[in-house]
Amino acid sequence: MKLSDYFESTGGIGVLSTADGEGKVDAAIYARPHILEDGTAAFIMMDRLTHRNLQSNPHAAYLFIQEGHGYLGKRLFLTKIHEEKDTERLEEIRRKSSLFEEEIRNESKYLVVFRIEKELPLVGGG
Repeated sequence: MKLSDYFESTGGIGVLSTADGEGKVDAAIYARPHILEDGTAAFIMMDRLTHRNLQSNPHAAYLFIQEGHGYLGKRLFLTKIHEEKDTERLEEIRRKSSLFEEEIRNESKYLVVFRIEKELPLVGGG
């Protein structure tokens, strides 16, 4: 199954991990990535710790735990290649979530695009 189809059709919980330029690590809950036509992965984020870490260290890891029983899912190893702020493209691909719409309405949003360096299953395959 193509990665774009997998993330469009599979529910679950995702965690995006980053580190700053000094190596201090952070992990945050993130929605499924948007897999773009060129095979890159994009996340929409606010200017919080994860986004700030990516300004000094472009590397990240995304762990996705698939809904259901067992340990199914994906691990993606990522390198940031591009970002854009409050663009039309960002709004076009954004999945609307009524839980956070009010909270983020007036905040700038960044579409951060990553090259996928490696894809592994959630468990094993390393």
